[in-house]
Amino acid sequence: MRTRDVLNVIAVITALAVINVTAHFSQLAAVATTVPVGVAILLVIARANGMTWRDLGLGRHTHGRGLLYGLGAAALVVVGVGIAVALPFTREFFFNESYASLRTALIAALVIIPLQTVLPEELAFRGVLHGTLARMGGTKLVFIGSSLLFGLWHIASSLNLTASNAGLTAFLGSGTAAQWTGVGAAVVATAAAGAGLTWLRHHTGSVIAPIGLHWALNAVGALAAAAAWQLL
Repeated sequence: MRTRDVLNVIAVITALAVINVTAHFSQLAAVATTVPVGVAILLVIARANGMTWRDLGLGRHTHGRGLLYGLGAAALVVVGVGIAVALPFTREFFFNESYASLRTALIAALVIIPLQTVLPEELAFRGVLHGTLARMGGTKLVFIGSSLLFGLWHIASSLNLTASNAGLTAFLGSGTAAQWTGVGAAVVATAAAGAGLTWLRHHTGSVIAPIGLHWALNAVGALAAAAAWQLL
């Protein structure tokens, strides 16, 4: 383990923390632009620092395998979410007020989620962070570090989770305790999702595979929320 590799990991983690805090809590807060622009800058710096396209999961020879696994993972999500929405006792957890309108859900699924969330986060976590951790240590470090940090990344975006989801509010209640229970659940869930996304990246060598799964988890969830409201 070289000192330079350790410093690079610290620098990437610090950069991600700054991007996250700036996007959600600063006077410049604008998630729509801060995260994509911040990650784009991080990607440029990583390349300038010697990381190859292969290190970043963007090697040309991995595109086909990544696309195949990404489509397969997305298809599994579509089937699973479809079943969950169809069952009355799980449908209530999809009542997210942000996607009560089908038009809003479609715009989110096809434009906002891919450009503001999926691509930046995958390039950051399964691209730059994954490659940087791999240079510092072995596979175990990549899985643990990337998954844990991905969960922590979602603390800020989960602060209003219970307030905007009628099913979670009914299940957890309201108030500060319920809010932080929701945040904790979101961190655990996204850390677990991060492990799955990291496995796809590791197994295929491509960031395209986790992009497919990540898009499905978020975008299909938004469309499922709209469908759940229509079934009321």
